[in-house]
Amino acid sequence: MASDTPEETGANTGSEPSTAPTDKPDNSGNQASAEPSPTATATDKPSDAGSSGSGDPSAELTAAEPESLEAIINKQYKLPDGYKPADLVYPDVPFIFSEKIEKRMMRKAAATALENMFAGAKKDGVHLAGVSGYRSEATQTRLFNNYVAKDGEEKARTYSAVPGHSEHQTGLAIDLSGTNGKCAAESCFAGTEEANWLAAHAAEYGFIIRYPEGKQAITGYMYEPWHVRYVGKDIAASIAERGITLEEYFDAVPVSK
Repeated sequence: MASDTPEETGANTGSEPSTAPTDKPDNSGNQASAEPSPTATATDKPSDAGSSGSGDPSAELTAAEPESLEAIINKQYKLPDGYKPADLVYPDVPFIFSEKIEKRMMRKAAATALENMFAGAKKDGVHLAGVSGYRSEATQTRLFNNYVAKDGEEKARTYSAVPGHSEHQTGLAIDLSGTNGKCAAESCFAGTEEANWLAAHAAEYGFIIRYPEGKQAITGYMYEPWHVRYVGKDIAASIAERGITLEEYFDAVPVSK
Protein backbone atom coordinates (compact mmCIF):
# COMPACT_ATOMS: atom_id res chain seq x y z
CA MET A 1 0.00 0.00 0.00
CA ALA A 2 0.97 3.54 0.12
CA SER A 3 4.13 4.14 1.95
CA ASP A 4 4.95 6.56 4.68
CA THR A 5 8.50 7.06 3.50
CA PRO A 6 8.96 10.75 2.63
CA GLU A 7 10.70 10.08 -0.64
CA GLU A 8 7.88 7.82 -1.73
CA THR A 9 4.98 10.03 -0.93
CA GLY A 10 4.66 11.15 -4.51
CA ALA A 11 4.12 7.75 -6.05
CA ASN A 12 0.65 6.48 -6.78
CA THR A 13 1.04 2.74 -6.92
CA GLY A 14 -1.88 0.88 -5.77
CA SER A 15 -2.48 -1.10 -2.68
CA GLU A 16 -3.11 -0.78 0.89
CA PRO A 17 -3.53 -1.22 1.84
CA SER A 18 -0.19 -0.17 0.74
CA THR A 19 -0.02 1.28 -2.60
CA ALA A 20 1.33 4.49 -3.83
CA PRO A 21 4.06 5.87 -1.78
CA THR A 22 4.98 3.64 1.13
CA ASP A 23 5.88 4.51 4.58
CA LYS A 24 2.57 -3.43 3.89
CA PRO A 25 2.02 -19.93 14.18
CA ASP A 26 0.39 -22.28 12.60
CA ASN A 27 -0.98 -22.55 9.14
CA SER A 28 -4.71 -22.76 8.86
CA GLY A 29 -4.69 -25.93 6.82
CA ASN A 30 -7.78 -24.81 4.91
CA GLN A 31 -7.82 -26.31 1.46
CA ALA A 32 -9.54 -24.94 -1.62
CA SER A 33 -12.31 -27.49 -1.27
CA ALA A 34 -13.25 -26.24 2.16
CA GLU A 35 -12.65 -22.54 2.16
CA PRO A 36 -13.81 -20.65 5.25
CA SER A 37 -15.66 -17.38 5.15
CA PRO A 38 -14.12 -14.38 6.89
CA THR A 39 -15.59 -14.00 10.35
CA ALA A 40 -16.93 -10.52 10.96
CA THR A 41 -19.66 -8.56 12.64
CA ALA A 42 -21.61 -5.73 11.06
CA THR A 43 -21.23 -2.20 12.34
CA ASP A 44 -23.44 0.75 11.52
CA LYS A 45 -20.88 3.28 10.38
CA PRO A 46 -21.40 5.69 7.51
CA SER A 47 -19.84 4.93 4.16
CA ASP A 48 -17.40 7.77 4.58
CA ALA A 49 -15.89 5.85 7.48
CA GLY A 50 -14.30 3.57 4.95
CA SER A 51 -17.01 1.06 4.11
CA SER A 52 -17.49 0.00 0.53
CA GLY A 53 -18.02 -3.04 -1.62
CA SER A 54 -20.88 -5.46 -1.85
CA GLY A 55 -24.03 -5.26 0.21
CA ASP A 56 -25.28 -2.22 2.08
CA PRO A 57 -22.80 0.59 1.39
CA SER A 58 -23.68 2.16 4.75
CA ALA A 59 -22.53 -0.90 6.70
CA GLU A 60 -19.01 -2.17 7.20
CA LEU A 61 -17.89 -5.38 8.84
CA THR A 62 -15.50 -5.61 11.75
CA ALA A 63 -13.25 -8.65 11.91
CA ALA A 64 -14.37 -10.82 14.84
CA GLU A 65 -10.97 -12.54 15.01
CA PRO A 66 -8.47 -9.84 13.99
CA GLU A 67 -5.59 -11.85 15.45
CA SER A 68 -6.21 -14.73 13.03
CA LEU A 69 -3.48 -15.27 10.44
CA GLU A 70 -6.31 -15.66 7.94
CA ALA A 71 -8.09 -12.41 8.79
CA ILE A 72 -9.30 -10.56 5.72
CA ILE A 73 -8.93 -6.80 6.04
CA ASN A 74 -10.00 -4.67 3.10
CA LYS A 75 -12.44 -1.92 2.15
CA GLN A 76 -15.35 -3.88 3.59
CA TYR A 77 -13.73 -5.66 6.53
CA LYS A 78 -12.03 -3.52 9.16
CA LEU A 79 -10.05 -4.04 12.32
CA PRO A 80 -11.50 -3.17 15.73
CA ASP A 81 -10.83 0.43 16.72
CA GLY A 82 -7.33 0.85 18.09
CA TYR A 83 -6.28 -2.72 17.27
CA LYS A 84 -2.60 -3.53 17.78
CA PRO A 85 -1.14 -7.05 17.51
CA ALA A 86 0.26 -8.40 20.78
CA ASP A 87 3.17 -10.30 19.24
CA LEU A 88 4.99 -7.71 17.14
CA VAL A 89 8.72 -8.35 16.70
CA TYR A 90 11.57 -7.03 14.58
CA PRO A 91 12.38 -9.52 11.80
CA ASP A 92 16.10 -10.05 11.27
CA VAL A 93 16.19 -8.88 7.65
CA PRO A 94 17.58 -5.79 5.92
CA PHE A 95 15.41 -2.72 5.40
CA ILE A 96 16.00 0.31 3.21
CA PHE A 97 16.31 2.42 6.37
CA SER A 98 18.37 1.89 9.51
CA GLU A 99 16.04 3.16 12.24
CA LYS A 100 14.40 0.61 14.55
CA ILE A 101 10.92 2.05 14.23
CA GLU A 102 7.30 0.95 13.97
CA LYS A 103 7.28 0.02 10.30
CA ARG A 104 10.15 -2.40 10.82
CA MET A 105 7.93 -4.72 12.88
CA MET A 106 5.73 -7.69 11.97
CA ARG A 107 3.85 -10.33 13.90
CA LYS A 108 6.08 -13.19 15.05
CA ALA A 109 4.83 -15.86 12.62
CA ALA A 110 5.07 -13.49 9.67
CA ALA A 111 8.49 -12.27 10.76
CA THR A 112 9.86 -15.82 10.92
CA ALA A 113 8.43 -16.61 7.49
CA LEU A 114 9.91 -13.36 6.14
CA GLU A 115 13.36 -14.29 7.40
CA ASN A 116 13.08 -17.66 5.66
CA MET A 117 11.90 -16.00 2.45
CA PHE A 118 14.78 -13.51 2.43
CA ALA A 119 17.20 -16.40 2.93
CA GLY A 120 15.61 -18.32 0.05
CA ALA A 121 15.83 -15.31 -2.23
CA LYS A 122 19.48 -14.76 -1.30
CA LYS A 123 20.29 -18.35 -2.30
CA ASP A 124 18.83 -17.52 -5.70
CA GLY A 125 20.95 -14.39 -5.95
CA VAL A 126 18.06 -12.03 -5.22
CA HIS A 127 18.54 -9.51 -2.41
CA LEU A 128 15.31 -8.25 -0.85
CA ALA A 129 14.78 -5.42 1.62
CA GLY A 130 11.88 -4.32 3.77
CA VAL A 131 10.20 -1.00 3.08
CA SER A 132 7.19 -0.85 5.40
CA GLY A 133 5.74 -3.47 7.72
CA TYR A 134 3.44 -2.80 10.66
CA ARG A 135 1.61 0.49 10.61
CA SER A 136 -0.52 1.75 13.50
CA GLU A 137 -3.98 3.20 12.99
CA ALA A 138 -2.64 6.63 13.96
CA THR A 139 0.07 6.42 11.31
CA GLN A 140 -2.40 5.26 8.67
CA THR A 141 -4.70 8.15 9.56
CA ARG A 142 -1.90 10.64 9.02
CA LEU A 143 -0.87 9.04 5.72
CA PHE A 144 -4.37 8.77 4.34
CA ASN A 145 -5.18 12.38 5.21
CA ASN A 146 -1.98 13.48 3.47
CA TYR A 147 -2.91 11.55 0.32
CA VAL A 148 -6.43 12.99 0.33
CA ALA A 149 -5.01 16.51 0.60
CA LYS A 150 -2.68 15.77 -2.31
CA ASP A 151 -4.88 13.80 -4.72
CA GLY A 152 -8.45 14.03 -3.41
CA GLU A 153 -10.28 11.24 -1.57
CA GLU A 154 -11.49 9.32 -4.60
CA LYS A 155 -8.00 8.88 -6.03
CA ALA A 156 -6.41 8.35 -2.62
CA ARG A 157 -8.71 5.38 -2.00
CA THR A 158 -7.29 3.58 -5.05
CA TYR A 159 -3.87 3.33 -3.45
CA SER A 160 -4.25 3.94 0.27
CA ALA A 161 -6.48 2.38 2.91
CA VAL A 162 -8.94 4.24 5.06
CA PRO A 163 -7.75 4.05 8.71
CA GLY A 164 -8.75 0.74 10.28
CA HIS A 165 -8.85 -0.98 6.88
CA SER A 166 -5.08 -1.28 6.33
CA GLU A 167 -3.45 -4.70 6.16
CA HIS A 168 -0.29 -3.13 7.52
CA GLN A 169 -2.09 -2.67 10.84
CA THR A 170 -2.49 -6.46 11.14
CA GLY A 171 1.28 -6.90 11.30
CA LEU A 172 0.99 -9.58 8.61
CA ALA A 173 1.76 -7.44 5.55
CA ILE A 174 4.93 -5.76 4.34
CA ASP A 175 6.11 -3.76 1.34
CA LEU A 176 9.37 -5.02 -0.16
CA SER A 177 12.01 -3.83 -2.60
CA GLY A 178 15.59 -4.56 -3.57
CA THR A 179 18.35 -3.56 -1.18
CA ASN A 180 19.05 -0.41 -3.19
CA GLY A 181 15.51 0.82 -2.52
CA LYS A 182 14.97 1.61 -6.20
CA CYS A 183 11.29 1.75 -7.14
CA ALA A 184 10.26 1.05 -3.53
CA ALA A 185 6.45 1.06 -3.43
CA GLU A 186 6.34 2.44 -6.96
CA SER A 187 4.88 1.03 -10.14
CA CYS A 188 8.37 0.65 -11.65
CA PHE A 189 9.01 -2.19 -9.16
CA ALA A 190 6.95 -4.43 -11.47
CA GLY A 191 9.16 -6.52 -13.72
CA THR A 192 12.26 -6.15 -11.55
CA GLU A 193 14.27 -9.19 -10.53
CA GLU A 194 12.91 -8.88 -6.99
CA ALA A 195 9.28 -8.56 -8.10
CA ASN A 196 9.58 -11.54 -10.43
CA TRP A 197 11.12 -13.67 -7.68
CA LEU A 198 8.36 -12.74 -5.23
CA ALA A 199 5.66 -13.58 -7.75
CA ALA A 200 7.22 -16.99 -8.35
CA HIS A 201 8.25 -17.95 -4.81
CA ALA A 202 6.40 -15.96 -2.12
CA ALA A 203 3.75 -18.67 -1.70
CA GLU A 204 6.44 -21.19 -0.76
CA TYR A 205 6.92 -19.21 2.42
CA GLY A 206 3.26 -18.51 3.16
CA PHE A 207 2.99 -15.09 1.49
CA ILE A 208 0.77 -13.88 -1.34
CA ILE A 209 0.97 -10.87 -3.64
CA ARG A 210 -2.04 -9.24 -2.02
CA TYR A 211 -3.05 -6.87 -4.82
CA PRO A 212 -2.42 -8.71 -8.11
CA GLU A 213 -2.44 -7.22 -11.57
CA GLY A 214 -5.86 -7.10 -13.19
CA LYS A 215 -7.74 -7.62 -9.91
CA GLN A 216 -8.51 -4.02 -8.91
CA ALA A 217 -12.23 -4.56 -9.43
CA ILE A 218 -12.06 -7.24 -6.72
CA THR A 219 -9.48 -5.97 -4.25
CA GLY A 220 -10.32 -2.29 -4.75
CA TYR A 221 -6.64 -1.41 -5.10
CA MET A 222 -4.17 -0.92 -7.91
CA TYR A 223 -1.56 -3.55 -8.71
CA GLU A 224 1.12 -3.68 -6.01
CA PRO A 225 3.80 -6.25 -6.75
CA TRP A 226 5.73 -5.13 -3.66
CA HIS A 227 2.96 -5.71 -1.09
CA VAL A 228 2.96 -9.23 0.33
CA ARG A 229 0.67 -10.65 3.00
CA TYR A 230 1.31 -13.66 5.23
CA VAL A 231 -1.56 -16.16 5.26
CA GLY A 232 0.27 -19.45 5.85
CA LYS A 233 1.59 -21.94 3.31
CA ASP A 234 -1.65 -23.84 2.65
CA ILE A 235 -3.77 -20.83 1.75
CA ALA A 236 -0.89 -19.14 -0.09
CA ALA A 237 -0.34 -22.24 -2.23
CA SER A 238 -4.03 -22.46 -3.13
CA ILE A 239 -4.26 -18.79 -4.02
CA ALA A 240 -1.08 -18.90 -6.12
CA GLU A 241 -2.05 -22.08 -7.93
CA ARG A 242 -5.49 -20.77 -8.83
CA GLY A 243 -4.40 -17.21 -9.61
CA ILE A 244 -7.02 -15.69 -7.32
CA THR A 245 -7.17 -13.06 -4.58
CA LEU A 246 -7.78 -13.42 -0.86
CA GLU A 247 -11.29 -12.06 -1.44
CA GLU A 248 -12.00 -14.78 -3.98
CA TYR A 249 -10.54 -17.46 -1.72
CA PHE A 250 -12.98 -16.48 1.02
CA ASP A 251 -15.79 -15.80 -1.47
CA ALA A 252 -15.93 -12.22 -0.21
CA VAL A 253 -16.22 -10.17 -3.41
CA PRO A 254 -16.44 -7.57 -4.74
CA VAL A 255 -15.00 -4.79 -2.62
CA SER A 256 -14.14 -2.17 -5.20
CA LYS A 257 -14.32 1.63 -4.74
